[in-house]
Amino acid sequence: MTRWDGEEYQSRFDRLAASGIDVHGEVAFVMAYAPTSVLDAGCGTGRVAIELARRGIEVVGVDVDASMLTTARTLAPTITWVEHDLVGLDLGRTFDLVVMAGNVPLFTPIGTEPELVAGCARHVAPGGLYVSGFSLGRRYPIDRFDADCAAAGLELVERFATWDRQPFAGGDYAVSVHRREG
Repeated sequence: MTRWDGEEYQSRFDRLAASGIDVHGEVAFVMAYAPTSVLDAGCGTGRVAIELARRGIEVVGVDVDASMLTTARTLAPTITWVEHDLVGLDLGRTFDLVVMAGNVPLFTPIGTEPELVAGCARHVAPGGLYVSGFSLGRRYPIDRFDADCAAAGLELVERFATWDRQPFAGGDYAVSVHRREG
């Protein structure tokens, strides 16, 4: 089921980049952890995955929306793009880092958040990281997210208010880093 227009969505980021705005804050954040492999969970049109690949990272992008992935495949046909819901996702492998950058929990059906986290967490290698950034609030409060991460075998390592590592002191957005023991 297509909920988005991938070309229209991508054009917003293209316009921002053309105006001189850095649209790769998530990538800079991820690169600080020096992963060699990344799963871009909820990759949309592939903005994050494509830039990670450009920087030499092995990356796989997963999204449920066919239109978004059509755009991603057009922009970067050599990257592996998987059309699948993150709930119940099992690619049969793990990654150094799983990134969920685009408010993904807010676009999933209410009540599926624990399964969403579990679907991402099963792809985090031992000692690997799960990095997520999304708007907080009644839809998916941070304490519930942390509990879902703990239930999936992930421990909170650090939390920021933004992708540029501003300290988290509450607020309506968080970038969280969880680690799998190992």
